[in-house]
Amino acid sequence: MDNSSTLAASAEPRTTSQRIKSIFSGSVGNLVEWYDWYVYAAFSLYFAKAFFPQGDMTAQLLNTAAIFAVGFLMRPIGGWLMGIYADRKGRKAALLASVLLMCFGSLIIALTPSYETIGVAAPILLVVARLLQGLSVGGEYGTSATYLSEMATKEQRGFFSSFQYVTLISGQLIALAVLIILQQTLTTEQLESWGWRVPFFIGALCAVVAMFLRRGMEETDSFTKKKDKPKESLLRTLLRHPKEVLTVVGLTMGGTLAFYTYTTYMQKYLVNTVGMSKDDSTMISAATLFLFMLLQPIVGGLSDKIGRRPILIAFGVMGTLFTYPILSTLHSIETWWGAFFLIMAALIIVSGYTSINAVVKAELFPTEIRALGVGLPYALTVSIFGGTAEYVALWFKSIGMESGFYWYVTACIACSLLVYVFMKDTRTHSRMNQD
Repeated sequence: MDNSSTLAASAEPRTTSQRIKSIFSGSVGNLVEWYDWYVYAAFSLYFAKAFFPQGDMTAQLLNTAAIFAVGFLMRPIGGWLMGIYADRKGRKAALLASVLLMCFGSLIIALTPSYETIGVAAPILLVVARLLQGLSVGGEYGTSATYLSEMATKEQRGFFSSFQYVTLISGQLIALAVLIILQQTLTTEQLESWGWRVPFFIGALCAVVAMFLRRGMEETDSFTKKKDKPKESLLRTLLRHPKEVLTVVGLTMGGTLAFYTYTTYMQKYLVNTVGMSKDDSTMISAATLFLFMLLQPIVGGLSDKIGRRPILIAFGVMGTLFTYPILSTLHSIETWWGAFFLIMAALIIVSGYTSINAVVKAELFPTEIRALGVGLPYALTVSIFGGTAEYVALWFKSIGMESGFYWYVTACIACSLLVYVFMKDTRTHSRMNQD
């Protein structure tokens, strides 16, 4: 097909069902990727002993949290490489590549023998697997955010792009569901011995299924119309948008730290600090995450009506005011329902960031560098603040100053609030409207 016929085809508006089918295909792959990513966090309480020498629980969790953070170090590289690939070769091609990398990472973890069997090679292989997964997720975010935003209509971008976090949270929920099922069917000894490998095998298999689904995805009109135009170095083009890059960094900093605090770290916090059982902490995490997931399209749709900026400001103000009270009260909570309501209150606040952060970033950049512009600065910021959330929290605990972490989260959200106050509302100042 020649260029004129391609453009003619892309000029025909897609029906709602076609858009939903494409968004579903992209979202299912996103769900599988994030399931694989979060299985590590959900099961680290059980496999920490398998990869590290015997020691106290906090020391072993520090080691697994450190490797969790190491995975985030690859995310900027993934955001860079996959962003360039998506802007050069297409959103579909990059999304296929990212899910393949995730499949390999999960297989490595599932098949790696324990520390007792192969010694230091065990944690080394664990690091390699997390580096591959970090590369994958780093590329997934920017490309997925770009794909979902470009597939949506102008009037529904906030709603449809919110499904990136719906599938992200769904992946985390499925990881927790697998954990709950295994907790009910296996003993703790069996889980620590071999049961923790099961979810990684499941993840690798699901990644293969996602690859086949993504092969049937349509490319976005925005990319199809622009792909034949001459381009200079994409990194050089990105450097011509320093304000947009810094805006991504600023609006992400507080949001990603809050998100990882109340999701991946909270399960360990309830066990290691509050003193709850592993089963109770898992159930609370699953219940709050399910409701949190349902909030995403509601808040995303609201942003299509009132704008992105008011919602971001609401998150910034409430996050700054209530983070310390929520975490300090949770520290001494004694009941299941008390912990549930406190975490749920925190996640309602965080929804002001998670539901729309993808579309806001996508709306900042022109088509030719959109995937790179969203993915690279976001991945850098998440690596610094989100990826280290567990490690920083556990470090504060290890030195007897756990409340210092509460103030750290508060300060980061306050910094992001300043960005929200002074930025333009991307709903009405979107570069996507120029596509």
